[in-house]
Amino acid sequence: MANYAMALEYQNCIDCRACEVACKDENGVMIGADKQRIWVGVVEGGNTLTDMFLNFYPSQCNHCVDAPCVTVCPTGASHFVEGGIVKVDYDMCIICKGCMEACPYEARFVDETKHAVDKCTFCDGRIQEFGTTACSATCPTKVRTFGDLDDENSYIRQTLENREFFVLKEDEDTMPKLFYLVPEDKELAKRTMGEGIKTHRWSEFSKKYEAETAKRREEWKEA
Repeated sequence: MANYAMALEYQNCIDCRACEVACKDENGVMIGADKQRIWVGVVEGGNTLTDMFLNFYPSQCNHCVDAPCVTVCPTGASHFVEGGIVKVDYDMCIICKGCMEACPYEARFVDETKHAVDKCTFCDGRIQEFGTTACSATCPTKVRTFGDLDDENSYIRQTLENREFFVLKEDEDTMPKLFYLVPEDKELAKRTMGEGIKTHRWSEFSKKYEAETAKRREEWKEA
């Protein structure tokens, strides 16, 4: 059984927003700038003209191994399905917004057309046929790599084994499955990653992920 995740070569992002458009089209996401399953954040900094930088950070639901949105949901609307994907059962959602409060990544919104909370689903309706998400397939600069963490031969697994990466808000201990690839230019990496971000290699990071994923698999429902 697959265990889906995404690695992001964020330094390649050109803020074209093709991923956002593709996501809305593929998944029938409600129209509106504040109704996004995925989005591109902007981070800028520097103290002098020679030190200035502007970074684009593509983001979405992190499909956390230990997802707090699933834990707090009073009706079971937020749940795991095969592949470790976090989903919402619209019929069970009472829009209490507990999941929205619990999510450290602000990855959920109320979709008034569904009368429920909505979020990224890793395009689970298309990955069996096409093997990837709409945002990954559309990106012109190949920012996103989507695949199976448990497959040693998958491109995402090989990428994580050969590159340093970091996750957002690691201190929340949710074990997110969006991995941001550290720029290979070390000076650039220092300038653009921000203070206090820990970098990792899959060889030392995987042990905890694999152990916690094994525990959570019992909760995975059929997609």
